[in-house]
Amino acid sequence: MSITPLPPGWWKTPMHTEEKWWISIAVVWCVLITIAMPAWHFVGKQNSSQEYYTIRVEDFNTLAENFMEQYKIGTETAGDYEWDVVAPPPGSDIFLRSMQWKWDPILKLKKDETYRLHLSSIDVLHGFSVHPLNLNFEAVPGWDYVLTITPTSSGEFRIICNEFCGAEHHGMIGKIIVE
Repeated sequence: MSITPLPPGWWKTPMHTEEKWWISIAVVWCVLITIAMPAWHFVGKQNSSQEYYTIRVEDFNTLAENFMEQYKIGTETAGDYEWDVVAPPPGSDIFLRSMQWKWDPILKLKKDETYRLHLSSIDVLHGFSVHPLNLNFEAVPGWDYVLTITPTSSGEFRIICNEFCGAEHHGMIGKIIVE
């Protein structure tokens, strides 16, 4: 059977009742979703602070180095990698940098205290994902992404990279310790 063109004026033929119902359902659904998305932004409280700045990679790296030097309480080693462990005071600005192939430093935070987390990359695009929580952000070179965070449960939380960043991507991990 071959495909035949529609007859001229096909759009002028009256719609069947079922077709009117399906079009009505689709329009109502589109209106509901259009209203729900911005409403969820304000009511759901699951969106980030949307605070970000352009910054030179070298400047962010310097800020992160100074932060680690000021609040360093030790080091942790795994395989070929060594991380500084830092314990900043509550309410402070904290820095987490991504680089091939680690998150640096290990953050030791206090439960139920608020911090301003500055997140960026010093080389390529990385994905910031905290497990077992549902936090996903991108660490982009040249951008300082500021997240206001308040840890609400104690424990160790793994940071993984969820954006392919090179040969050792599968082993790119970091850690946040909440006491």
